Amino acid sequence: MLDIKFIRENMDKVKKAVQNKDVKVDIDKIMELDKKKQDLTKRVEMLRTERNKAAKKKSVEKGKKIKKMLQDLEPQLVEVSEALLELMYHLPNIPAKDVPVGKNESENKIIKTCGKPQKFDFKIKDHLQLGKDLDLIDTERAAKVSGSRFSYLKNQAVILEFAIVRWLMDMLGKKGFQPIIPPVLEKMSTAKGTGYFEALNDDAYHTKHDEMVLVGTSEQSIIPYYMDEIIQGDLPKRFVGFSTCFRREAGSYGKDVSGILRQHQFDKLEMISFCQPEKSDQEYNFILSLEEKIMQELKLPYQVIQMCTGDLGLPAARKYDIEVWIPSQKKYRELTSCSSCTDFQARRLNIRYRDKNGKTQLVHTLNGTGLAIGRALVAILENYQSFDKVQNKHFVKIPEVLQKYTGFKEIK
Repeated sequence: MLDIKFIRENMDKVKKAVQNKDVKVDIDKIMELDKKKQDLTKRVEMLRTERNKAAKKKSVEKGKKIKKMLQDLEPQLVEVSEALLELMYHLPNIPAKDVPVGKNESENKIIKTCGKPQKFDFKIKDHLQLGKDLDLIDTERAAKVSGSRFSYLKNQAVILEFAIVRWLMDMLGKKGFQPIIPPVLEKMSTAKGTGYFEALNDDAYHTKHDEMVLVGTSEQSIIPYYMDEIIQGDLPKRFVGFSTCFRREAGSYGKDVSGILRQHQFDKLEMISFCQPEKSDQEYNFILSLEEKIMQELKLPYQVIQMCTGDLGLPAARKYDIEVWIPSQKKYRELTSCSSCTDFQARRLNIRYRDKNGKTQLVHTLNGTGLAIGRALVAILENYQSFDKVQNKHFVKIPEVLQKYTGFKEIK
């Protein structure tokens, strides 16, 4: 959420951010409600002061009159305040100065490309066919049980998933990230604090009776960990969360229906950091460097993409994606992302720290994907596939960095 004082003093900047992020919100209505709230607040505070004076003077009639006026004005103040807050929830974070202006992903910017796609001397298979042949993935029975975009992960693929988890927990633990498994259900009122639930096409699953929401990423339930608190101790506070995530995949009809690239349910590791505002850019670069280190240690070809304003989402001021090469599709596909949300989420959730002068300030929140495991499995299966000419069959090699966690070097 943006500070109302900042909005008043930077109307042009806010309107430009709304336009560049292609968000539909009535800023003039926000200003109108803000003016009403200020006027009502002054009147209510003045009447409360008069009521206290009347009480001290034991002026009963005047006290009754003021009480009646307050009974009329206070509900108006509550109503206007709630309407203003609801509209302000739809305002996006201001993009950082270095973010390119653009309407959608077609205007994102390739920053760099690392590693060369492997040239295979045999006819390759996609991850789904490999998964079926090696008894690793079963989407047909999953569809029978749960519908499309679900899968059963089996046998060595399960071991490989938890090898990835353990490897990243070890790596990121050495970098100061505390391991955490967060709730995957949270209250809608809390979920709104992260800024992902005001979009017109809400991609979240909601429970019917108790206004709970299933997280689409563990960030959504880790960021509120310090809600309404002053964080104690030194910053940054870093977490690496593992959770199952759920998305309706709204707007993706017909895209990536087969396989496990785009599913309603998937597991993911997420890096979260709470830091001082002046350390925010440094922390962002650190998280992005870790995402690149992960790709380099897996020896997967990748490219780094800078998101344009129209592809940032509501809470992010800056966002970079890392896309991994998928041989069967002959193109790069998103695997991780890294976002700086400045104090946007902290203001909504009231997360603060004490600066060196003892004054409470809002923290900055940052997030970066460790790995979306389903997509990581896709990349490993396809890029590490090989062919046994003697047995005339495909098999998959295990990335060297994961072999001590899997206990095997190949899946045959």
